[in-house]
Amino acid sequence: VQLQAYGGGLVTAGDSLRLSCAASGSIVTINYIGWYRQAPGKQREFLAGITTGGTTSYADSVKGRFTISRDNSKNTVYLQMNSLKPEDTAVYYCNRGTPDWGQGTLVTVSS
Repeated sequence: VQLQAYGGGLVTAGDSLRLSCAASGSIVTINYIGWYRQAPGKQREFLAGITTGGTTSYADSVKGRFTISRDNSKNTVYLQMNSLKPEDTAVYYCNRGTPDWGQGTLVTVSS
């Protein structure tokens, strides 16, 4: 099962945006799916993760602003991002622990 992130775009600081991670097949058996991002000149960083049972985890940098959720019926994992800041500008990826990161989706937050 391959994952592809989409839904990025250009927004203004303070705006909200919801990213989607669409799977090529069922995600019911995928134990863990995470969201990550990579800003220009920086290393890729973990943002949020969700297990099959719905247990979530977050990086301190986004806790309280970002929410991860999954809809097994749609084979999709979401990342709701609120109160966006210019420093959230990055390419966002979803991954289930495989080497395939896909193209990601670009989020640009203007000040």
